[in-house]
Amino acid sequence: MCTKMSLTTNIPPSLTTKLTIISILVFLSSSFTSSSQTCKSTCGPIPVKYPFGTGSGCGDPRFQNRVTCTNQHLTFITHTGCYPITDIDYSNQIIYITDPSMSTCACTQPSKGFSLDWDAPFSFHDNTVFALLNCDVSSSPIFKSDRNNNSVSPVCDTGSGSRVCEHLNSCQAVSRLGVSVSTCCVYTPVDLGPSFEMDLQKLNCGSYSGLYGFDEHLDDPEGWKYGVAIKYKFNFNNEYPPMCDDCEKSNGVCGYGGPYNAFVCNCRSGINTTRDCSFEATWNGSSRFLPISDVGLWMYALAAWLVTWMMA
Repeated sequence: MCTKMSLTTNIPPSLTTKLTIISILVFLSSSFTSSSQTCKSTCGPIPVKYPFGTGSGCGDPRFQNRVTCTNQHLTFITHTGCYPITDIDYSNQIIYITDPSMSTCACTQPSKGFSLDWDAPFSFHDNTVFALLNCDVSSSPIFKSDRNNNSVSPVCDTGSGSRVCEHLNSCQAVSRLGVSVSTCCVYTPVDLGPSFEMDLQKLNCGSYSGLYGFDEHLDDPEGWKYGVAIKYKFNFNNEYPPMCDDCEKSNGVCGYGGPYNAFVCNCRSGINTTRDCSFEATWNGSSRFLPISDVGLWMYALAAWLVTWMMA
């Protein structure tokens, strides 16, 4: 009687065990091969550094849903809308945004206003001013009545603000609407109160202009910088995390992970470490496997032991 033998019965058990371990090692090694970096250092033309990120697990988790990168467009998000980010000054911690619905010297249009989230780590930069346009004199709270003179006047900056209004009203787009100087009121961020709320519906104003710079064009509103300048803080003490600094110096991108959002450094190889990406400096580009690092050390120890064991 002939008994059919399987392939594995012709292989000694010890060798079968070795082959199984080799298969597992190859599988695990493939899972640690190099891949593209998850966290990018740019979003379109704008560099992205801590505390901001280009996706989930990148940057600081507090900023995850407030500054986003979608289709290579960097966007600032508040409860009043989504606003394109035009630039970030990392040295002075300033974000510059624009509101497509705001009025400028080139276009006057209705707007619902702009506000910051009260619980977000942002505040208006001191250079930011708001010009409220086309307000209802009879019902807007920015106007107060003077019973002695039987007149109303805006509660706003009557110094440099009046000059801003004067120049804005000289713009062709504004003058076409017949908006007089009396319906233009300049507010600085402190006038908005601690909630940083500028609700044009409550203020009974039709539109606004946001300004954060005049350069050498103080008398030329066409050359002004229209938008909003916003300050941000890293943390309560506004200190840049040393681990993140080391990470970025090694061409990594700061991020977070795990159940407690612990710091991680995302390297160009696509690997996250708890320190930095200095190990990549000696990485042979022809080899696409992870070198010795936090997550790869045990793999190399296992490989060395396996070679010794198979040679026994």
